[in-house]
Amino acid sequence: MTEPTPLGDIERLAAILSRLAETIDQRASAENSASYTAKLLSSGPHAIAKKVIEEGGELALALTGESDTAVASEAADVLYHMLVGLKARGISLDAVARVLEKRQGTSGLEEKARRKPT
Repeated sequence: MTEPTPLGDIERLAAILSRLAETIDQRASAENSASYTAKLLSSGPHAIAKKVIEEGGELALALTGESDTAVASEAADVLYHMLVGLKARGISLDAVARVLEKRQGTSGLEEKARRKPT
């Protein structure tokens, strides 16, 4: 067994995110009153975007001085809401993984400079 990276066990995280994405897929068709996920998805990408911004802000603030537990909790909230947003747009985790894979080994400054303005 290999040692975990400084960021932890990547395979475990990938498996958890994959299961969470599957759960989001399953709950997408649930009754809104029975599922927060279904309610979010029915509210549309704009409302989900607002939640991603809100949760991202909470994570940013937690990073500046809250406990490690609070930071991890806020990061989990960001990941969940990001996955719901991806589901709303029909974008798979695999598509995100392909983008990250392409960027591997590239300086973040170089990668950013190569992006076309949107």
